Amino acid sequence: MKEFIEFIAKYLVDKPEKVKVEETTLDENTVELTLKVDKTDIGKVIGKKGNTVNAMRDLMIAVGGKEHRRVVLKIFDEIGKDENK
Repeated sequence: MKEFIEFIAKYLVDKPEKVKVEETTLDENTVELTLKVDKTDIGKVIGKKGNTVNAMRDLMIAVGGKEHRRVVLKIFDEIGKDENK
């Protein structure tokens, strides 16, 4: 899943070299993915009205469902400010 989100994000942004995805296991059924992008690219990843990030989350729900896991996707800019709560 980590590689999948990284692949999608790199095609959305202007600075793909700054894209990083960290995976944290919260419990045996929950995984948290933290997507970090350059602060100038945060809008491209979120999209208008959050449509892009919501589509990415929908894909994670589908992939996680096949593995019987819950996936949480968070997006941060390079400073570490949380853009999604």
